[in-house]
Amino acid sequence: MDLRPAEVTSILEKEIESYGGDSNMQSVGTVLTVGDGVARVWGLGDCMMNELLEFEGGVRGVALNLEEDNVGCVLLGDAAKVKEGGTVKGTGRIISVPTGDSLLGRVVNALGDPVDGRGALAVTESDYLPIEQPAPSVVERQPVTEPMQTGIKAIDAMIPIGRGQRELIIGDRQTGKTALMIDAIINQKLTGGGDPSNPEQVLCVYVAMGQKQSTVVDVVNRLEAAGAMPYTIVVSASAMDEASMQYLGAYAGCTMAERFRDEGRHVLIMYDDLYKQALAYRQVMLLLRRPPGREAFPGDVFNLHSRLLERAAKLADNAPEINPRYKKGGGSITALPVVETQEGDVSAYIPTNVISITDGQIFLESDLFNSGVRPAVNAGISVSRVGGAAQLPAMKKIAGGLRLELAQYRSLQAFAQFGSDLDKATQQILTRGERLVEILKQGQYVPVAVEDQIMVIYAGTSGALDKLAASRVVEFEKAYLELIHDSFPEVPAEILDTKKLSDEGKAKLDDAAKRTIELLG
Repeated sequence: MDLRPAEVTSILEKEIESYGGDSNMQSVGTVLTVGDGVARVWGLGDCMMNELLEFEGGVRGVALNLEEDNVGCVLLGDAAKVKEGGTVKGTGRIISVPTGDSLLGRVVNALGDPVDGRGALAVTESDYLPIEQPAPSVVERQPVTEPMQTGIKAIDAMIPIGRGQRELIIGDRQTGKTALMIDAIINQKLTGGGDPSNPEQVLCVYVAMGQKQSTVVDVVNRLEAAGAMPYTIVVSASAMDEASMQYLGAYAGCTMAERFRDEGRHVLIMYDDLYKQALAYRQVMLLLRRPPGREAFPGDVFNLHSRLLERAAKLADNAPEINPRYKKGGGSITALPVVETQEGDVSAYIPTNVISITDGQIFLESDLFNSGVRPAVNAGISVSRVGGAAQLPAMKKIAGGLRLELAQYRSLQAFAQFGSDLDKATQQILTRGERLVEILKQGQYVPVAVEDQIMVIYAGTSGALDKLAASRVVEFEKAYLELIHDSFPEVPAEILDTKKLSDEGKAKLDDAAKRTIELLG
């Protein structure tokens, strides 16, 4: 074969000119051990805390332990697909989830992947945000002054919640904690008509951690039936998911809520429940060989919840001037974390931790629930540390003495069982208290508008029902509200417009109560 140097030279010159020279650096490691949803990896020297890692078989993981010679990470998928000696790739990206309007009405897992069978999300790379974000500083916040109506008379009257507040819901299993949150979501339709494009609409994020899959399905069905799903995101990290997914679900939901808050919108987020999240976190940390502390929980279990709940806030109107991260000021995240207690023990480790972080707690009691008082709110040990600052003036004035009257009724109720020889003042307290308890009862999934709450509570605290049999109070409430909306529509309109109840309005309510009692006979 006759080689011609000139031809070879020209071919080489062309190849060298057309060579792009694109190089691609990738951090690659090797799986040392794997088991129980945890893997130890060697060779990822530049790995970051909370970095997303990719294993063979499409399984993802999160780096949580950065040690001298290896990286401990939790797997976010089927651990059976990961083998010892397999390769691991670092993505160079902190674990992130999709955010934005395309998630509204959807059910997603802790990584933001849809699990409702309705196809992929319409999101771009810019919609992904890290699940761990710094909480707003003191100067980036403003005081809590706007009410967040739940539609539950006992809460809106005695334990008011404001936008930007963190109010703990605590109680034993089967006391109505999840039902209370569904009511609060349904009630948000009143703020913006259920239209997520309305800037007044409060958007909702429900995070289910460690719940049965059937419970999550039931919640979604309830919300769909009530027309509440269009403005709600459900993050499902159910009991059948990996412990790592159950622990990360709360942070994923919070990041989704923060996207809306940073755009100047209002969000209500519910974590159901943080005790199960702490159990999942304990499992993951023990498998990663972190030293255990009290009740075998790791030492940073308080930080686990505080760094999550501190992200709930009402942003200052000038927040974008202070921090360019915020696109608009005035937005808020209101958090309703749930903690399940064992036998009503609110002094256990996790309950006391979360009570100390939050701005008050709503305690649901098994004894009240079993005796037919539903919602089973114990007004005695429930408290809102924001209080009347986040209440309508009309509600504040009318319901001001409600908690005291109920407390007196509860204390005298025990004595009344032992003797019938009671003085007139004691009998009056018992009579009034019995009717107030009936007034605060309400059915499941039927939240009450704030103006109706004010009018009904006024009827109870003014003494209009003292001569009506306690068993007929529920019947009275329905007929009374119908009569007002038919004959005195200007009274609820005045409450909504001025946020106050005038003396003239009170006279009309007294008249309506009197006429309703006459109608009932």
